[in-house]
Amino acid sequence: MTGASPAVVSASKLGLTFQTNDGPVQALSNVDLTIGKGEFVSFIGPSGCGKTTLLRVIADLEKPTSGAISVNGMTPEQARQRRAYGYVFQAAALYPWRTIERNVALPLEIMGLSRAEQAARIKRTLDLVNLSGFEKKYPWQLSGGMQQRASIARALAFDADLLLMDEPFGALDEIVRDHLNEQLLELWERTNKTICFVTHSIPEAVYLSTRIIVMSPRPGRVSDVIESTLPKKRPLDIRETPEFLAIAARVRDGLRAGHSYDD
Repeated sequence: MTGASPAVVSASKLGLTFQTNDGPVQALSNVDLTIGKGEFVSFIGPSGCGKTTLLRVIADLEKPTSGAISVNGMTPEQARQRRAYGYVFQAAALYPWRTIERNVALPLEIMGLSRAEQAARIKRTLDLVNLSGFEKKYPWQLSGGMQQRASIARALAFDADLLLMDEPFGALDEIVRDHLNEQLLELWERTNKTICFVTHSIPEAVYLSTRIIVMSPRPGRVSDVIESTLPKKRPLDIRETPEFLAIAARVRDGLRAGHSYDD
C-alpha cells in the first residue's frame, strides 16, 4: 500500500522499557513498521500488549528507549510541534463548559488562527462528522456517539494528514459502534487521511482496515501483518461474506498463536 510515496510512520527495531518501582517493564520490543499515506491501519492484540503505547510513541506522548521512529519524515517530537497529527482518545475528553463548536475550536485557538478561519474550519469539520446544527450544544446534551464524533471533529480541525485513534468506540453499544464505523470509513474516503486505529474488536479491525497489525502479548511485537483484500466500499453486511470471515479467522489465529493460556 505504501507505493513510492514516503512513509507517514516508519519504525525500526523500536523498543520501550518503563522503569517502575517493581523493576523494568518492557512494553515494546523490536517493532518494525511502515505505514504509507492514505492507509487505514488497525492495531489489535491482547490487553497490555502495547497497542496504545505504540500509538503514544507515534504521538510523542511516550519516548522509546531503543530503535528509531519517524512521522512524516520527522521525529515524533517535531511532528507534534508542527501539529502533524490529530489524536482521538478512548473517551471523548470534551470540556463540559464549552459548547461543541468551542471544543472543536480549542486547537485552533492555540494555533492563533483568526476567528474567521476558526469558524470556517469548525463548520467544515462538523459537516464531516454529521454534527451540523449541534454547534451550540454542550457535551452533556449529546449522546456518547455524538460526543466521540465531536472529538473526531476536534482532531480533524487543524487538517493534519495523520489521525491516531485509540479505541474511540470501545465504550459504545454495538449498534452505535456499527454506525460510527460506517461513518468513519466514509470520512476516511472523503479526506484520504492516514489512520492508525487501536481496537480489541476483530470484526471492527477487519471491517475498517487496509492492513491489520496483530501484536503479541508484552513485550509488544508485531506478530502478523494482514493485508485486506476487501474493496474500499464496505457495507456492513460485507461482514457476512466468506472473504471477510477468512480475514477475521486469520486475525483470530494470529492472536491465538501469540497468546499463552498457561500464564
